[in-house]
Amino acid sequence: MKATAFSLTPKDYAKPLEVVGEKITVLASKEATQGYEVFLQDGVEGSGPPPHSHDWDESFYIIKGNVEITSGGKAIAGKPGTFVHLPGGTVHSFRFGSGGGLMISMTSRGGNASGLFTDIDKEIPPGPPDIPKLIAIAARNKVAIAPPPKQ
Repeated sequence: MKATAFSLTPKDYAKPLEVVGEKITVLASKEATQGYEVFLQDGVEGSGPPPHSHDWDESFYIIKGNVEITSGGKAIAGKPGTFVHLPGGTVHSFRFGSGGGLMISMTSRGGNASGLFTDIDKEIPPGPPDIPKLIAIAARNKVAIAPPPKQ
């Protein structure tokens, strides 16, 4: 299939998805791009996913606030203007810092972050999440939650 040019404006975006302390807006779906996905992630202080991995690459560009991104046991203290790329299969996590923050994220072709975010929005109400249910939703969307580090 030949890729086609497209443009989207805020009127085209669906309502933000509520994903365990984040409001995630799908800026470009894999249907629109014919492969990859782009999101606006607006997180409150302390929000962010547990360590996890998936088959698709993922990149983050921090717009506002501070976001600590952890990968390979190393933490990157991201501030506005920081760009981080994580290849598929990399165990990673992030946390929005004091006052929350805003970042753009993008997946590689074949990603399914939008499926994951949509399922979480539908099945997990705001507030402290049901962890077993969150793990099951992640697994269903080909995301592996990393086991906690051994003490």
